[in-house]
Parts: sequence; structure tokens; C-alpha cells
Amino acid sequence: MHYLGIDVHKKVVAACLLDEDGQIVKRARFDLSAQRLSAFIGSLPHPCKVVLEATTNTWAVVDVLTPLVDEVVVSNPMRTKAIASAKIKCDRVDALVLAQLLRTDFLPRVWQPDAATRQARALAHRRSVLVRDRTRLKNRIHSLLAQRLIVAPACLFSYAARQWLAELSLPPCARGELDTLLVLLDTIEKEISQLQQPIDQLAWNDPAVRLLMTLPGVNVTVAQGLIAAIGDIDRFRTPAHLAAYLGLVPSTHQSAEHCYHGPITKHGNSQARWLLSEAAQCVASHPGPLGHFFRKLATRKHRNVAVIATARKLAEIAWHMLIKNEPYRYATPQATADKLARLRVSVTGCRRRSSTKGQPRSPYYGTADPSRPVKSLPEVLQSESLPAMQPLAPGEVRMLQDSHCLPWQQSLQQPSRRPGVRKARKPPHPSD
Repeated sequence: MHYLGIDVHKKVVAACLLDEDGQIVKRARFDLSAQRLSAFIGSLPHPCKVVLEATTNTWAVVDVLTPLVDEVVVSNPMRTKAIASAKIKCDRVDALVLAQLLRTDFLPRVWQPDAATRQARALAHRRSVLVRDRTRLKNRIHSLLAQRLIVAPACLFSYAARQWLAELSLPPCARGELDTLLVLLDTIEKEISQLQQPIDQLAWNDPAVRLLMTLPGVNVTVAQGLIAAIGDIDRFRTPAHLAAYLGLVPSTHQSAEHCYHGPITKHGNSQARWLLSEAAQCVASHPGPLGHFFRKLATRKHRNVAVIATARKLAEIAWHMLIKNEPYRYATPQATADKLARLRVSVTGCRRRSSTKGQPRSPYYGTADPSRPVKSLPEVLQSESLPAMQPLAPGEVRMLQDSHCLPWQQSLQQPSRRPGVRKARKPPHPSD
């Protein structure tokens, strides 16, 4: 067996080939391209294993190498540096170190996602970039108005406010800048809208995504992005491993009797961490245990600390849900039904009627009561073909009692009615 270590850059590759005894067989340095890489691998003796570090173009290189060699290994650059650091740092040394670590089986490996997972990650990343660009453009429009002491409407990008922006009197230079920003904003809005359809299609075909959508604050975008970042859930032995993989655990510096816990490590997929943080913001008003945890922590700590702690809770709960194939048992029925219905309508166009032909009318029909029926949580899960919930464990019941959430949890098991607002009739037009 031969072992090839390659140090891949954007334009060049440094390679070092070792035999089974660790002797250098060949060194090379060449421009990076699929053709040059294939030609170089074809000139090497076989069998051969190849190792490279995770970087920007890693998976493109892996796709080229996989059919040409016996095994392609991707290493974690941070852990590789901790194992084999040297005073002399250059491409030749890096390629040699990678090959030696592969030969001695000391290499910290990275899990390699399949093509479907990479596609899902690319879609999620593309959407997040567009959303950030949209936010940047909106901030520039706010800044342009603030520079000229113009008081803008509270919701600047509603339909009425857009009409106001179109008719706003500004100097020619500012008017041209505002028109350009609005055109760019419309273009990005259109791109986001078009991108949502393939994301919804992927989510509809993956039961795990619809399972995670029962979590509070987790819509189809957050659930799909989190599933794409996790990949194979079985590679995480415990929920703490998943939280550490996403960089949501505190950093630790310990020596002898001294131990310091600092900010979170921020390792792993930053996009998944951002999505969980956005979802955690919505948990603040949730009446269940997660909302109680958020509000209790926010009274003692800064709100951002509560957000990150809740994001970690969401990640750990997601691990349990995916491992046990069980939905979130404290989901609010109406919000969960609305999220799942929007996904179903977006993909299939199927809208379900609240009643079927031949079914007796509700006793509230024809009365002055504007309230609307709300299914119980088990009914919502059954109607959306999701797994049933398991009975509460004794420790979970005690937790609900301590957080005063037990009566609310019991109310989820029964149908209810939500108050409705009767729309006021418009006054007749004077010309009528």
C-alpha cells in the first residue's frame, strides 16, 4: 500500500508519496485542475490511499480522486495541527505530515457527506447568503432616509410603504440610488422566492425535516438547514456530541485546580448555528418548557446568553427526536398544523377542508361565536402522517410540575377553540 498526502490550495497542489515503510517515493508540485490531478494519480503505483485537509475545494477534489484510488481520506485541519505541528511550515512538510499520519493511522478524519447532503447544504447556504444580502440592502435604504432626516413608516417594505417610497420626493442623486436599491431588493426577493420551491421539495421528501418542524421556532428552512448540517445522526453518540459539533458548547481551559469556561467554541457549521439561534429567538414567548427555560435564564443573564443556551437545547432535543423518531411533544397544535400545511400546499397544492361531505355541522355553526376549532396535538400529528408521541416519563412529569407547565401540556391532548375576530364591515361609499 502507498500513501499520498496532498496539500491542496486554490491554484496549486503539493504532493508527497510514501511506501509502507514510510520512505518518500515521490514528490510533486503542479497546478490544480481536474485533468492534471487525474494524470498525476494515474502515474502512481497502486494500491494507494490519498489524504487531504478540509478546505474550500475539498469535495471537488474528492470527487475527482474517488474513482482513481482505493480510499480518499479528509482530515480535520485543526486537530491535525494539534497532533503534528512543526517549526518549519511549508507545503512540502504539510504533504509529508499528512501522508505519515495516514500511514500510521493517527489521522483525525472528517465525515464525508454524500451527494444529496452536499446538495442540501448548498441550497441552504445559497438561501442564507441571499437573505443576508436582502438585509444589507434594507439597511442601506434605512440609512439613505436617515441621512436626509426623513421619518420612514414603521414597516418600510410593506406594499403601502413601497408605494410611499416610489412617490417620495428626493434629490436626483438620492432618487437614483434609492431606485437602484429597490431594483436590487426586488431581484433578491424573487431569487429567494424561486429558491424556496426546491427547498420545500427536499423537505417534503425527507420525514426527518417534517419531524423537526414540530419544534417551536423551527420552520421548513431551519429544519432543512439543520438536517443538511447534521447529515447522518447516528454518528453522534449523545446529544452533547451534536451540540459540540455545532459549536454550541462553552470553551474550556483547565490546568490543575484551575478551570475556566469561556464563550462557545463556534466550531462546526456556522450556518446551522445561526439558524438555531434564529429559532431560539422565537421560543421566548412559547408557553411550554422551552419558553420557561428561556425566560428563567433571561432574568438572570443577558438575553443573548439565553438565546445561545436555548439554541443548544434545540439541538439536543433535535437529537432525541431524530434518534427516537418522535415529534416534539410540547408543540402548540395550531402553529404546528399551520407550518406543516404551508409545506404541503407549497409542494402538492393539496388544501384540506375542515369538514367532509356528509359530516354533521359544528354546534357553533350559525351562532354569533366567531371562535374556530383547534385540533389536539395527537390529531395534528396523525393528520400529517407523523409518528405518535410516547407517554411521559416520571422525571418529565416532575419537570413539568416544577415549571408549572403540566396543565398546559395536558390541554394539548384535547381539542379546543381559539378566539376569532369578526371583521368589521366597511362603511358604504358616499357615492353609493
